[in-house]
Amino acid sequence: MTPSTLISAVSTSPSVRAALVVAAATVALTTQAGAVSLGVKLACASDYYSYCSQHPVGTTAVRQCMRAHGSQLSSGCINALISAGEVSKAEVDRRRATKIAKAKAKTASAD
Repeated sequence: MTPSTLISAVSTSPSVRAALVVAAATVALTTQAGAVSLGVKLACASDYYSYCSQHPVGTTAVRQCMRAHGSQLSSGCINALISAGEVSKAEVDRRRATKIAKAKAKTASAD
């Protein structure tokens, strides 16, 4: 079978076309849904193993875990997460300001 006859067979067979569409959609969804950039993997590896290794990489659970431990994450990991669009710089700044305000309040109440 030549490539041209194979292409014509695929294009005329509704069941083959449907199977190819389903296969392509499945590949697209699985690669995008759990996609984590190499930069994030490298920058956040130690943070992941310290706090969230019980969750599979790229899942909603690991994202929730990393957010819960946000104040404990390394600056390299945080910068990689910002670059990858996993968290906004505004959110990181807001969390830092809240942490500083709580520390100041705690120090003031100890005096």
